[in-house]
Amino acid sequence: MAAVAAAQKNREMFAIKKSYSIENGYPARRRSLVDDARFETLVVKQTKQTVLDEARQRANDSSVEPEILDDKPTQKPEQLNGNDDDVGLTEEEVVLANAIAEDPEAEKATQRAVLILRLREGMNSLSRVLKTVEKYQGLILHLETRPNKKENSQLDALVKVELSRVNLLQLLKGLRQSGTLEHVTIIGEDNISAKNPWFPRHASELDNCNHLMTKYEPDLDMNHPGFSDKEYRARRKQIAEIAFAYKFGEPVPYIEYTETENKTWNAVFTMVCDLMPKHACLEYRKPFRMLQEEGIFTPAKVPQLEDLSNFMKKHTGFTLRPAAGLLTARDFLASLAFRIFQSTQYVRHTKTPFHTPEPDCIHEILGHMPLLADPSFAQFSQEIGLASLGASDQEIEKLSTIFWFTVEFGLCKENGETKAYGAGLLSSYGELLHALSDKPEHRPFDPAKTALQPYQDQDYQPVYYVAESIDDMKDKFRRWVLQMSRPFEVRFNPHTGRVEVLDSVEKLESLVHQLNTEVMHLGNAINKMKTCDL
Repeated sequence: MAAVAAAQKNREMFAIKKSYSIENGYPARRRSLVDDARFETLVVKQTKQTVLDEARQRANDSSVEPEILDDKPTQKPEQLNGNDDDVGLTEEEVVLANAIAEDPEAEKATQRAVLILRLREGMNSLSRVLKTVEKYQGLILHLETRPNKKENSQLDALVKVELSRVNLLQLLKGLRQSGTLEHVTIIGEDNISAKNPWFPRHASELDNCNHLMTKYEPDLDMNHPGFSDKEYRARRKQIAEIAFAYKFGEPVPYIEYTETENKTWNAVFTMVCDLMPKHACLEYRKPFRMLQEEGIFTPAKVPQLEDLSNFMKKHTGFTLRPAAGLLTARDFLASLAFRIFQSTQYVRHTKTPFHTPEPDCIHEILGHMPLLADPSFAQFSQEIGLASLGASDQEIEKLSTIFWFTVEFGLCKENGETKAYGAGLLSSYGELLHALSDKPEHRPFDPAKTALQPYQDQDYQPVYYVAESIDDMKDKFRRWVLQMSRPFEVRFNPHTGRVEVLDSVEKLESLVHQLNTEVMHLGNAINKMKTCDL
């Protein structure tokens, strides 16, 4: 039972596969993806430490008999009592152990791993290590040694092994308890490595990515405009339940908006229509007019997400799915990888029609939807999502900060003038006028610097980043992503709707073949155009 419980906690820690809420976070004038990412990092870190501590305790109590390489252990008494991390399991071994606990067949699966060893007695220690690998029916695939830089009498060894998962665990425990080794480190070697992070591979798996950051809900925060309005709170709960019940492949549920909600929409829509021609970028204005021409954007009523989803799918392939509230940063960004935008359906409180402390459907519809119907901006949004898959918590924070200063509060150049493309600006006239004035500082967009920029949540931003163009911003972001620590590359396959991890020669060869076919078609098209010109 303990192993099953640990496996469940491990899934929550690395994959976050079950719904839960993170409550009572920071108090702020408005909620943002940046603080959500930081808050989520803290929770994950605390959960991870708890899981590791419990797994190490179980390892110390385990009945598995380790292979002792030396009958003269050098551990100190406190180490033998379990106070040193090396006595138990490392993080990678915890993941491996829990994978075995979840599936009885997993223990027989062949696992490749790279071991980094510090050998106290040089070659004498190495010979004992090799005998131990042989005892556990392992294969030595590669072996390198070099003198330790600090202790010439010791050797550092890199040993690549292949053996069953259960034997690998026993081998590691025996090596770690050996007095002839200074330390042991495991590095997963192949695509079934001990530390292969979970992330959605198909859009249907987004049904498991609906974790809410409930830090500024009307039920929880007395500063929320709707805190004392029981009718509004009940309405929010009703719409949230509709979103929670939604499953991939279903049409977005229809919401019958009230007269009050439609009036709030009308006030904000009219304001945006007045400011848009002068202050919004072309990539926003063009789809906005198309939405008006198709009758989706009208001043009389809040548009339905299903109509917007069909419109965007026709122009850029983006679709919508309902969200009950502000999602965790990792879940929200992951959806963008599949060209899916998770949108709320509730309307802000009528008390504050031109400001909302958290994203509501007016912000989503007027701020985000027009740009997601622009091909270049849609591509940029998807690339942020793809970069987030399998990223570390620290990199999720950086991606969230870039998202904040681009998708939410970004500025760009257009015919020598500065225009807005950020959804937070285009749905908030006060900050829009502030951002385009001479009061804040305008800096050129640089992902490396933008990712570290502190942001302001109590007032308007003192700093905004200005891109030369949407395409220029996209190119700079692509170069920055290359520096991320993720040890693999991913690609979205539009034919299957799946995210593919490019981790084998076969996958790369298949992709090269597809690209060659596309290049051939492009070459034929160019030649035919030249022939027509003649």
